[in-house]
Amino acid sequence: MRIVRRSSMFTTGLLALIFGGGGAVVGHEVTSVGPALGLAPAAVVLVVGLWRPWRRWRVAQTDLLPAHRQWIQERVPLYQKLDSAGRARFERDVQFALDEYSFEGVQGVTGTDPLRLSVAAGIAVLLHGRPSWELPGSRSVLFYPERFDETYHGNITARYDGMAHQQGPLILTVAAVRRSWEEPGDGNNVVLHELAHLFDFDNEGADGVPSLVDPGSAPDWQALVREEMRRIREGRSLLRPYGAEAPSEFFAVAVEHFFEQPVPMARRHDELFRALVSFFRVDPRTGAVGAAAVEAVVEAEAT
Repeated sequence: MRIVRRSSMFTTGLLALIFGGGGAVVGHEVTSVGPALGLAPAAVVLVVGLWRPWRRWRVAQTDLLPAHRQWIQERVPLYQKLDSAGRARFERDVQFALDEYSFEGVQGVTGTDPLRLSVAAGIAVLLHGRPSWELPGSRSVLFYPERFDETYHGNITARYDGMAHQQGPLILTVAAVRRSWEEPGDGNNVVLHELAHLFDFDNEGADGVPSLVDPGSAPDWQALVREEMRRIREGRSLLRPYGAEAPSEFFAVAVEHFFEQPVPMARRHDELFRALVSFFRVDPRTGAVGAAAVEAVVEAEAT
């Protein structure tokens, strides 16, 4: 996650110029203040456009609380593999998420620091290799006290531990969030699972093809998904059975195993592992990011 993105700065400057210039023209023609009228709309555009970078810059000047750092150190395997610079950037991303996302408990649930950190750490994990990306979707997270059904109520038939929405909030149950990081090597992490769904939303809904995948690579990805789902159904896969429910669920389950069980996944599902390294630009086995992560899996394949 960047403090400021060049594209955003360019857009903000262009809009300020357009609105400011328009105001100046109108002021010159119809008011006594003349071109100075353009200063107001230009200032508004600049304030709105620079608000997030300024706030992120302020957040980046503060250190992560020692208790929060200890929580991450003890529970997040990717963080443990990073060098000092990588850890500093990871911690900064966690702080950005804690500052920018709203966390709300419902039905008597309190949004405690461990619950908030669980989600913020998941966001930092998914974005660590792609610092120019922002997580798609809403920035609202709701914590439910127990499993819920399609109507968001708890009853004997309730089966959902989490649910992601294209426009609405991310919903997670307290027990599932706690389990997500208690055993980080079990390949079952509802936080990563539901956050991964956010990459899969587009105008047509979730279809198992992450929206940020190169369109030219989509057919190859879909073919790989079909083969991997067949392996799950035949009992020849590391991935848990829920991954065979639908292509969208396959992607979310694959992301869980990718970050929680990278070594066995690379050994048993090498093509899928390489595809996810290329997508996230991070190798969870070593903490390598960017081109270094991609080159490492290519070299391993060659040998």
